[in-house]
Amino acid sequence: MYKSSGISLSAVSENVQRAWRRAGMAMALSLAVLGMTPAHAEVDVNNADEAALTSVKGIGPSTAKRILDDRSKHGAFKDAADLADRVPGVGPKSVANMQEAGLTFGKTATAAPAAAARKDAKPAPKATAAR
Repeated sequence: MYKSSGISLSAVSENVQRAWRRAGMAMALSLAVLGMTPAHAEVDVNNADEAALTSVKGIGPSTAKRILDDRSKHGAFKDAADLADRVPGVGPKSVANMQEAGLTFGKTATAAPAAAARKDAKPAPKATAAR
């Protein structure tokens, strides 16, 4: 075996192998921790209750109450700008962060009753083609 300054080549390779194993373990642990971060579920601001709203990062109990109060008084929110304009203490930056955390504006609370009303209404007359 080749010896240089009292350390054998096999001892060096064992140290290198040990370092690679430690690096691999550290990488695996890092990936496991990243995988444990909770995935955010989408929460529709127009249909959510207080518990669902507070599950969104950036919305605490008082903000959720203000959102619910304004929604019950003035109806569904059209978009992020509408929420920022109507709810005191919530600005465009806050709404952008809430959207990144899963807040959506997809469904409006008024859409469901309108769909139910159409089912009861008479169907629209069929258009006839002109000859």
